[in-house]
Amino acid sequence: MNHKHRVALHALFTHPVSNNIDLRIVKSTLEDIGAEISHGGHGQLIVKLNGHTHGFHDSHRHLTKDEVAELRKFLTLAGIDPERDYPL
Repeated sequence: MNHKHRVALHALFTHPVSNNIDLRIVKSTLEDIGAEISHGGHGQLIVKLNGHTHGFHDSHRHLTKDEVAELRKFLTLAGIDPERDYPL
């Protein structure tokens, strides 16, 4: 995983929640950690990782705070811990 992806992954887990995370970098980061990303109907992205599935909208350039919080919860359920697995 390159440094840009590590920074993006850590940004998803920072407090307070950021709403300025680029969706393109997040998608690339998710693929880098082994997620499968597909497009659902109505601008929906479907992410599958370690037996877990999450969907969110692909209709804007940056993730909202709610989407970051949901994605953080999804990654935690999928067993991803940036501090443990991908230290900076």
